Amino acid sequence: MAITTCIFDAYGTLFDVTAAARQAAQEPEFPHLIDHWAELANHWRLKQLQYTWLRAITNAHTDFWQVTQDGLDWAMEATGLSGDPQLRKRLLDLYWQLQAYEEVPEMLRTLKAAGLQTAILSNGSPKMLEGAVDSAGVGGLLDDVLSVEAVGVFKPAAQVYDLVETRFSCQRDEVLFISSNGWDAAGAAGYGFTTAWVNRGGEPMDRLPWTPHHVLSDLSSIPKLLGT
Repeated sequence: MAITTCIFDAYGTLFDVTAAARQAAQEPEFPHLIDHWAELANHWRLKQLQYTWLRAITNAHTDFWQVTQDGLDWAMEATGLSGDPQLRKRLLDLYWQLQAYEEVPEMLRTLKAAGLQTAILSNGSPKMLEGAVDSAGVGGLLDDVLSVEAVGVFKPAAQVYDLVETRFSCQRDEVLFISSNGWDAAGAAGYGFTTAWVNRGGEPMDRLPWTPHHVLSDLSSIPKLLGT
């Protein structure tokens, strides 16, 4: 069956999760971040993901904003920056204004012009996602923004992927799911979606029972992948 619906993960896929730390490091108030921002950003992202998995398997759900704060606190302590509440506040404020990757707007425009349905499916809370979409100016290019808060568990739980079929009344094999997280693309492949892993960092393939159907270096080739 032909693909009718393109579903995107948000953080790290459409929106650059390193942008908050990188921007703060360029601001005169935080010169001590210049040599540590990349390490901080990596720790922050990893802990953010680890906490979603741990909360999912222990039935201890909270929203992604709490997970984001918890991950940042761990990352700041790990990099010797935990005694700077001004920096913490600035980083959290910037997380609501993450930049979209440069290829995102044109890619989405091409998909919409071809008549495809487009949406976000994210661990992010609705308010966080609203802020990111508005900041990036891509709201008019998306048919919906779906959050795991509707089911109260984080990806890759099957209940999350169920949201796509419910919202768009489509079959699983009509969906192309795109994520920058290899485990997410693999999990969605196991669920029955066609998946593309946007492997921006050239990471090894995760050792899981399923693998993504496509591996891309960025999002610019998505329209070509679909023949649009």
